[in-house]
Amino acid sequence: MKTKIIITGGKVHEVGYRPFLLGIAESLELERFFADNTFEDGKEAVYVLLDCSEEKITTFKEIVRSKLPENAAVNQILEEEYTGTVMKAENYYRYLSAMQLSKIITYGGRMLEKQDETIVVIKGESRKMLEKQDAMLEKQDETIVVIKGESRKMLEKQDETIAVIKEESRMTRDTLTEHLKNDIAEIRAEIAEIKEKIAG
Repeated sequence: MKTKIIITGGKVHEVGYRPFLLGIAESLELERFFADNTFEDGKEAVYVLLDCSEEKITTFKEIVRSKLPENAAVNQILEEEYTGTVMKAENYYRYLSAMQLSKIITYGGRMLEKQDETIVVIKGESRKMLEKQDAMLEKQDETIVVIKGESRKMLEKQDETIAVIKEESRMTRDTLTEHLKNDIAEIRAEIAEIKEKIAG
C-alpha cells in the first residue's frame, strides 16, 4: 500500500522533522520511506511517502498525529493517494545523511565567512582604538612639554624674584648702615659739644 502524507505548519523546517519521521519509520521497520521539505501555499511543509502494509501505515499516521519534534508548530496533516515509487528506507537514511552533511558544510562555510567579517570588524575597531590611544599619548606629550615649559618659566620667575629680594635686602642693609653711621656721628658730635660746654 502506498500513501503520501503532507504536514504543514508555522514551523516544520529546521526543527529536525525528517530525522524524527525516519526514526518512526525505522521503529516500525517500514520497507520503503521518503520525506522531504517543501512549501504548500507559501507555508512550510514536509511530505512523506510510504510503501508498506496498511497496518504499518495506520500506525505511522497515528504516531505522526500524536507526536512532533520539539520546537515544531503543526497546523494540519493531510493524506493523499500516491502511485509513484518510494525508495528503500535504508537508502533514504544515506540520502538524508548526505543532505545533512551538505547543510553542515554550507553552514560551516557561512560561519567562516561571518567569522572573517567579524575579524575584519575587530581589526578595524582595534586600529581605531590604537589611533585614538596614539592621539591621546601625543596630547599627553604636548601637555608634558607645556607643563615643563611653564615650570621652567615659574622657576626662572622665582629666581628673578629671589634676586630682586636679595638686592633690595642688600640695599636696605646698606641704607640702614649708612643711617646708623650718620646717627652715630651726630651723637658723637653732640657729646663732644656738650663736653666742651661743661669744660668751659
